[in-house]
Formats: sequence, structure tokens, C-alpha cells
Amino acid sequence: MAAGLVLIGIGPGGIDGMTRAAISAAKNADHRRYEAYTALWSAEDISQLEIEIGEIHRVMRPEVEDPVELLALSKESVVALLVVGDPLQATTHVDLQLQAEEAGVECTVIHGVSITGLVTGAVGLSNYRFGRQTTLTYPYGGWVATSPLEVIALNRIQGLHTLALLDLDPTGEGTGGQKPMQPADAASAMVGMAEKLSKNISEMQNDSPLSALKVHACEEICKDFASLMVVLCSDMGTSNQSISYLSIEELASGPPGGLHCLVIPAEPSDVELSALRRWSKK
Repeated sequence: MAAGLVLIGIGPGGIDGMTRAAISAAKNADHRRYEAYTALWSAEDISQLEIEIGEIHRVMRPEVEDPVELLALSKESVVALLVVGDPLQATTHVDLQLQAEEAGVECTVIHGVSITGLVTGAVGLSNYRFGRQTTLTYPYGGWVATSPLEVIALNRIQGLHTLALLDLDPTGEGTGGQKPMQPADAASAMVGMAEKLSKNISEMQNDSPLSALKVHACEEICKDFASLMVVLCSDMGTSNQSISYLSIEELASGPPGGLHCLVIPAEPSDVELSALRRWSKK
């Protein structure tokens, strides 16, 4: 096309994880923008990608959520927005797609490997048994949100596993200073959630079968919380990929890395349990 916006999924990390279509489209674009607030590649990987496709400029949350410059540029030339993973996994990018269409800007999508599809098979759990996904956030301004743990608890009581993405923005503003949450941060966040949730359970709404189930689920998950087993997935889809099956208590001393996520299993089947034990250090 002569002009327009191309949303390109660049995969989990490193040029080897990109499709040929993604590399070609990025190389042939007039301008390249790298969205660097929902997920990150390492600086080294970005430098190697620049060598392959040309100069890349970084954009953050304000430029994507209020895309005046992006859309204006896309009306006169081809602009590639490079997004880690798949470009339509975040509602931010779906909204950008809709804004482009409303502005009369042609918008095409090249999909990439996403963490949501990669992790389930890699750890050995049935993707049919995954419930609602959640994100563990930093305690912005000291505020501890318990909603992620409530999602995990409700999934577990229904026999469903949970994929929990880890925050990478301590400020919550999406303007820079990204610091991907490390295992110790995740453990601290989850313990803080459990402590707050256990104190507030008596105040939770309990006037319907669903709300009663949620209260029961929260009570159950807060019992012996330190021994709750989780799967730590680090730098998935890259040469540094690692998987560990460990307790919340052990997560506090988990290995550092680039990008992490957690899978919190429900009661596993026999096959799933055998698969999980591969990742145990015990």
C-alpha cells in the first residue's frame, strides 16, 4: 500500500521469533515505531532488529492511546507499529485499529506469536482448562489491588488454571522507566494481596450463588498461601527461556530475567501433574 498503518506482531523476543511477513513488512515501511510499554524486547534484540529492518523509534502509551501523530503520518506514508507478541492481544491496539479506520487510514495486521498461546502448551497444561487471565500490578502509591488474586481464586475453585502477566511499569503511567516485575516482586505482590484479601473477606458481597462461590474461593486460596504452587515462566520463546514449578515462598528467591509471567494451576490431572513435575527443582 502507498500509505497506511501496519500493526506488526514481532513475537516474544529476538528476530528469530518473527515471521517472514513481519520482517518484510517492517523493512518495507517508511517509518517504524516500537511500542514499548505493554511488553519489551531487550535493548540488544532491538539493536539487532534495527540492523535488519532499519531505524526504529520508540513510542509509549500517550502516542498510542492518543495517536494523532501516528495517524497523520499514516495518511501520507506507510507506518509500521511493532508490538511485542501479537499486535491485537491488548485492547489498546484494538482501539488504535478502530481509530485508524474511523480516520480513514488503511490499517493492516500481521500477527505474531503471543505469550497467551505459547505458555499453556510449554508448561504442559491443557489450554481447555484456562480461565480468565489477569495481571499482577505494582502497588501504585502503596495501594494493593486484590482483584488479580480474586480472579485466580475463582478460577481455581472452578478447576481452571490462570495465566498471570507481570507488570512492567512501576508508575502505571506508561511513559517510560519500564522495570519488568521480577519473581521476588511478584511474590511480594501476591503475599500483599493475600494478606489484604484475608482481612477483607468478611466485607465481600455474599448475596448470590456466584458471590458466595467467590467468597469461598478467596477463603480457600488464602489458607497456607505461602505453599501455593505456581509455574514461573521466564523469557518464553527466546534462547533464555526457563520454566520453574515452585511455591509462592520459593518464588521470592526465584531467578531474575527479562520478562516473566506466572501460571497458577488448579488441581492438575495426572498427565498435567507429571508435566508440571518436570519443572520442579525438588
